[in-house]
Amino acid sequence: MEHRIVTPAQADDAIKTNSTFLEGSQVNQQAQTPVAVHDRAVHDKDQPLFDDIRLLGRMLGDTLREQEGSRMFDIIENVRQLCVRFRRDDDLEARAELAQLLNSLSDDDTIIVVRAFSYFLHLANIAEDQHHIRRARAHAIAGDAPRPGTLANALDKALTAGIPADEIIGFFRDALVVPVLTAHPTEVQRKSILSQEMKIARLIDERDRMRLTPEELSERDEAVRRTITSLWQTRMLRRTRLSVADEVVNGLSFYDYTFLRELPRVYNAVEDLLEAAFPEDKRDVGNFLRMGSWIGGDRDGNPFVTADVLRSTLRVQSARALDYYLTQVHVLDTDLCSTTLLNNASDELRALAATAPDKSPHREDELYRRALSGVYARLVATARTLDQHEALWKAVGEADPYLSADEFVRDLDVIHDSLVAHKSRLIARGRLRRLRRAARVFGFHLAALDLRQNSDVHERVIAELLAHAHVCKNYLELREEQRIEVLINELGTPRPLTSSFMQFSAETESELAIARTAAEMHRLYGAAALPNYIISKADGVSDMLEVALILKEVGLLDVHERRAAMNIIPLFETIDDLRNAPRIMDRLFTIPIWRVVLDARATAQEVMLGYSDSNKDGGFLTSGWELYKAEIKLVQVFKRHGVRLRLFHGRGGSVGRGGGPSFQAILAQPGGAVQGQIRITEQGEVIASKYSNPDVGRRNLEVLAAATFEATLLGKREGAAPPEFTDAMEELSGYAFKAYRDLVYETPGFEKYFWDSTVITEIADLNIGSRPASRKKGQKIEDLRAIPWVFSWAQCRLMLPGWYGFGSAVNEYRAKHADGLARLQAMVNEWPFFATLISNIDMVLSKTDMAIASRYAELVDDPELRKAIFTRIRTEWQATLDAVRQITGAPELLSTNPLLARSIRNRFPYIEPLNHLQVELLRRFRSGNRHERTRRSIHLTINGVAAALRNSG
Repeated sequence: MEHRIVTPAQADDAIKTNSTFLEGSQVNQQAQTPVAVHDRAVHDKDQPLFDDIRLLGRMLGDTLREQEGSRMFDIIENVRQLCVRFRRDDDLEARAELAQLLNSLSDDDTIIVVRAFSYFLHLANIAEDQHHIRRARAHAIAGDAPRPGTLANALDKALTAGIPADEIIGFFRDALVVPVLTAHPTEVQRKSILSQEMKIARLIDERDRMRLTPEELSERDEAVRRTITSLWQTRMLRRTRLSVADEVVNGLSFYDYTFLRELPRVYNAVEDLLEAAFPEDKRDVGNFLRMGSWIGGDRDGNPFVTADVLRSTLRVQSARALDYYLTQVHVLDTDLCSTTLLNNASDELRALAATAPDKSPHREDELYRRALSGVYARLVATARTLDQHEALWKAVGEADPYLSADEFVRDLDVIHDSLVAHKSRLIARGRLRRLRRAARVFGFHLAALDLRQNSDVHERVIAELLAHAHVCKNYLELREEQRIEVLINELGTPRPLTSSFMQFSAETESELAIARTAAEMHRLYGAAALPNYIISKADGVSDMLEVALILKEVGLLDVHERRAAMNIIPLFETIDDLRNAPRIMDRLFTIPIWRVVLDARATAQEVMLGYSDSNKDGGFLTSGWELYKAEIKLVQVFKRHGVRLRLFHGRGGSVGRGGGPSFQAILAQPGGAVQGQIRITEQGEVIASKYSNPDVGRRNLEVLAAATFEATLLGKREGAAPPEFTDAMEELSGYAFKAYRDLVYETPGFEKYFWDSTVITEIADLNIGSRPASRKKGQKIEDLRAIPWVFSWAQCRLMLPGWYGFGSAVNEYRAKHADGLARLQAMVNEWPFFATLISNIDMVLSKTDMAIASRYAELVDDPELRKAIFTRIRTEWQATLDAVRQITGAPELLSTNPLLARSIRNRFPYIEPLNHLQVELLRRFRSGNRHERTRRSIHLTINGVAAALRNSG
């Protein structure tokens, strides 16, 4: 690697001419004596990233000067340089100057500073995303070997391992991989901001890919400046809280950005890979990769999800799918203009064209266009019938609506088959190919919407129904086995429990209305539109049977007809629930009436595992280990009963809620846990970061599919972890659990410390989601949702849920085992589960900052409590940091992930002012300065820090 020498004078000159955020930072990071740095002219790989950040930072600086004046620009640049000095040299004088400068800002100036640093971090995110795309394209253009996490690489591994063709092809025929979008109460990004940022990303991408003339380059640069100006003039915060309908619309945006276009391309790539690998075999690729959603169906703790909202959600989902099909068919008319005077067509195509309303003599020989006009007319009628939705372009005539998406697919297949049979295979491989796959995957419902409700609600509803029907007056007082007996009897009885003449409580009426609407939606859109019912806080067999009885009441389940229209899915969330899950499922499978339900669902049962609440309940290490053990035992139970297991992983965006890289997380599952089928939640800010850019979105979809492929076909050939590894993990988990519970649930005053030292109170007032932050009123940790719990610790830069307890656990373990460190080192090198766990802790620790966290601790007005708890946290943090370094043998964090290390190192100086101002604003606000501008400034800092850390919980 070539280097160059930068002298202090050269560095000073660079700073003087710099008007960007990061460019000055990188030059400024040089020491006061000549030092060696990578020569960017030679280090081509990262040069475009630096260029993009320099460009965007300079444009933001120009916008600041133009919009807010030179005085504010100079203040912001002074803040930036002080932050860099402090970060680079641990310069306490610079920190004191920074504190004095920021504390002296007026309310108006504070808002400008916060917005400036927030927007720079947003722009840096854009540049980094574009660089990832650029590097992936560079590898592809260079003809490099397929990169890990791609389907091509996964297929190469399978072929090298000698996996038979029928197993490989069978995977893609039978697999089910479903990312499930959820709305959460810490999703801070406004859609208006996201739209502007996507425009900037597109313009940067065009600058990168196209050979532009100077005039064209100038036009695009002006467009970027114009968009940054528009971004600066756009309000960052919502003025009102999101409704569920707003969340639905926001979620659907990602279908426009990515899913509708890119998901069919993933399928096309798989088909081409299989055709190249197995040219002689039949390659039937099923709908192995689909989309799911909770938005509009998740009622757990959200009273705003009603029957009307459910109905509206499915209607707008359907309309979005049909709009896409209508547009594609409309455009296909210009692609398929073949004439039968030059190229023949099949009899089936002729018959399809004959049914079309287009009888124009000008199209008499253009049978494909006539057929498409008929398809379009039927889609128009379908949209009108299903969704009361009118198409943008009118049909040429009237036609009957499609009765199902299968009919639509069959018409597209007729067109495809005719093209292939008459020398037009290449034409068939274009837009039509992608549309055929989209129609198969998205149907007329777009995405599978899940219903979810808490088990406590179900048991109250069932108790009321049974009492009104004079079946059981004291259901809530019964023991578990007694409840099971009552429920089994009712499931086997054709008599309903309700009638139109009965009146129930508001809660029961609401739940029955949801169930009846679900049945109505099944009739309208098909079972694929609403296939799953998830039970939160499931802790017994009766929880499953209660939902079965509710579905029976509305005709969605009938054991006599051996029909079950929905999957009934338990969600095991707490540490105790995870430990009890195998026993509960084992008992459930012994019930004959449940075997009828299973037979109606292809002898498959889905189980959802909750990462968030188990983490809040028992800490990061114990949560991960109990999840792993539960999966192993569930695999054994399901195998014994001959039931296929599908796991639904309720992972969040942050490590403290089960997040982290999806590829490694799936590969780290125990053998047999990924049986070709997996569902995973995509939550909060993660959705925007993964799927707002189509290239990044396609890559993330492919990662999920590739990881599931490898875990299914290659993972089953790997043996279980050695007993000495699992024994060590069990011991570590016990120590970590005790350390975490001692702090969070057994330390007097911890609740006060948490509420005083974080932004949890202010999060509750921030208009960033339709669902409340707590399940109940009050400040008990038990009642707080896991998402704002993790969000709050991230804002104060402690990230406590992602690491606390690990250091104590390692120290205890090593104290009792002379070879303890050697065993832990072997575990990280030989066991994917433990390696992923350490990698995630490594990443979380790299984002923590004890110096900043100490500032938040100062907000606790009880000095003894502040000192006692923060000292414990800091001691545990140091122990965890030392443990990770000793186990990995790496002197620094993120030694194996230089890209993330670079990203964090470059953005840390720009998070510092946001954290500092947040602490100062919290102090002012809580001491009586409760002006709206102060509140608004706090919320702006929350937004900026979340953007900088790239997740909000």
